[in-house]
This record gives sequence, structure tokens and C-alpha cells, in this order.
Amino acid sequence: MDESVAVDAKRILLRYGAPIAILDKVPDAKRIEFARLIARTTLADREKELKKLLAEQGFMEG
Repeated sequence: MDESVAVDAKRILLRYGAPIAILDKVPDAKRIEFARLIARTTLADREKELKKLLAEQGFMEG
């Protein structure tokens, strides 16, 4: 896996509200998967959708 892709994915997720402490627990492959899903989501819904994905995958509450 290209490290720059993982770094870009982390930046995207941070931009849309993923807490850094939570994101540090998410494996690179999942970060990339989440970033791709978020990129396909409407701009207005990205933060809400990201938090939902993180919660559904057991990375955070709520």
C-alpha cells in the first residue's frame, strides 16, 4: 500500500471530524476505505456519515 494514500486518507478523515485519538486506532486499510466512502458522500453529510461509519465499525461510541 502506498504510504501517501494512507496519509491522504487520514487527512480527509480528520477534515471531516474524525477525532485523532480514534483515528490512530483505525488501521490504514480501513482509513482508506472510509475516506473513499466519505468522498462519495454529499458534502453536507460527510461529518455525520463518518461518525456513523466509525461507530458501526466499533471505533467510537454513538
